[in-house]
Amino acid sequence: MGESVSEATVTKWVKEIGEMIEEDEAIVEIATDKVDSDVPSPVKGKLIKKFFEENQIVQVGEAIALLEIEGEGSAIEEDADPVNAEIATAPVAESVTEQEEQTEEPVIEEDNKVTIPGTELLEEPSVQEKTTIHSGARFYSPLVKNIAQEEGLSQEELDNIPGTGAEGRLTKQDVLGYLSNRTGGKSFAASAVKTTEQPATIPMPPKTTVTPVGTTSAGDEIIEMDRMRKLIADHMVHSVKTSPHVASFVEADVTNLVNWRNKVKDSYKKREGENITFTPIFIEAISKALKDFPMVNVSIDGHNIIKKKNINIGMAAALPSGNLIVPVIKNADQLSLVGLSKAVNDLAHRSRANQLKPDDTQGGTFTFTNIGAFGNIMGVPIINQPQAAILAVGTIKKRPAVLETEHGDVIAIRHMMYLSMSYDHRIIDGALGGTFLKRVADYLEEWDMNRVI
Repeated sequence: MGESVSEATVTKWVKEIGEMIEEDEAIVEIATDKVDSDVPSPVKGKLIKKFFEENQIVQVGEAIALLEIEGEGSAIEEDADPVNAEIATAPVAESVTEQEEQTEEPVIEEDNKVTIPGTELLEEPSVQEKTTIHSGARFYSPLVKNIAQEEGLSQEELDNIPGTGAEGRLTKQDVLGYLSNRTGGKSFAASAVKTTEQPATIPMPPKTTVTPVGTTSAGDEIIEMDRMRKLIADHMVHSVKTSPHVASFVEADVTNLVNWRNKVKDSYKKREGENITFTPIFIEAISKALKDFPMVNVSIDGHNIIKKKNINIGMAAALPSGNLIVPVIKNADQLSLVGLSKAVNDLAHRSRANQLKPDDTQGGTFTFTNIGAFGNIMGVPIINQPQAAILAVGTIKKRPAVLETEHGDVIAIRHMMYLSMSYDHRIIDGALGGTFLKRVADYLEEWDMNRVI
């Protein structure tokens, strides 16, 4: 699922119990906060049990289904945990039926713990006994970090929350469960301690009438957001709450660039079998500028600045559903223009076909969006957290412009465009943001008409 992904949601079972499944055939569809994907079967067999239902959250490393395959083996070894096993297998259906007659099925509770009937159940330990102090090396996913930062959780509080994920990882549900039990800003252990003292009487404020934000009238249609749109909405609100946005704009004369592309696009398509668009050219210019201004290629962790070693450019892509996804071109500064063009076309094609892998959307350090594709001349995009900036390019239009020549100023028809950038004012000031954006425009304006690709 990728390094920073710790959980996924089961969105749809493609196969039902009793169905035969071929090797590499999709069993179930899952979704993370970044991308949807299929889970293929590693073997040929029959689906005989599901450990999770649709819309349930599964931790990375947990088994989700039981397959029956031909050959030697047993359905579940006596000392095996069906939830943490890779894939449990059974020799034939008859052996599974016989085992079910002799032994009751493990009960999988809501919190994904497995209870084997017949084992002695001990009294539930207190919260203080279950709480473990974790070292600073404990892994936290970006989603967990964002929730903690938004809710004002201290590092000490975060380290004290018991994790139910793989290898004790802290999941989103763990944090939300802690927040629901949290009272008065006390720690998890302190809030769970019972007291015999009478609660203080708190005067209630006078009731006020609040007008609903979303009102409806006759004939209005109410449309529920799909899963991806909900995630996008939450991500955008979180970004605006987290980063003080400031924007800069520049205008660029890209006449040489447009004329060069018109000159090479036919031969390039004949040679490579695909089109060369403006997008890889823009990404190349951004990559060069990020090498010139590495303090734009950063993120923030509290009061620490993380200067990124790699230049990984996220490319905002609109999906046929109307939603948005941001696949990432890794190490964009190390790719040639041909390499960038192939990477852009590949990611765009797989985005539209819903074939992106989780790693395709991870690790971005800077985001680029082409709003000019929709005829817009400029825009102010929202930062893609936890990055510090996002750059947008508008449509390229022919306009009269004043040119300075050795014979004096003249008015000529030129290909002009606007570039805009939103950046996090906590770390990028106007001087740095504006200079960086101008450098990107300079790279585009100074395009070499004789460049060979």
